[in-house]
Amino acid sequence: GDCCRGYGGTYLSEKDVKAIANYIKTDVKSFLEKYCEWSGRKPILTQGNNGYCIFWDDLCTIHPVKPYMCQAWPFITSVLVDPDNWHIMSSMCPGIDAEVPDSVVRKWVTDKQAGNS
Repeated sequence: GDCCRGYGGTYLSEKDVKAIANYIKTDVKSFLEKYCEWSGRKPILTQGNNGYCIFWDDLCTIHPVKPYMCQAWPFITSVLVDPDNWHIMSSMCPGIDAEVPDSVVRKWVTDKQAGNS
């Protein structure tokens, strides 16, 4: 739930948009108009008045089709690309162990970029 709060933008891929729209039984255009804002040319999920994702109601109401960014968080490239980002995010995310050595973070990023999972 802590990840689902605060502005930062949950970016959606085309696949995410289609899956969520289908799950909530609406068309893509209506979904984008009602549940998304735009950050540059990319849709992001709107926040409710409570500061949480529009689909948060004490739990994720779209959990079976939640966006890739939500599934992968906090292990996304923008967090992992730089050990400094890892340490900054560790103060906000209980899923990140701040004690992980920089060398481990760097190796993980290198492996991911090389296609090794």
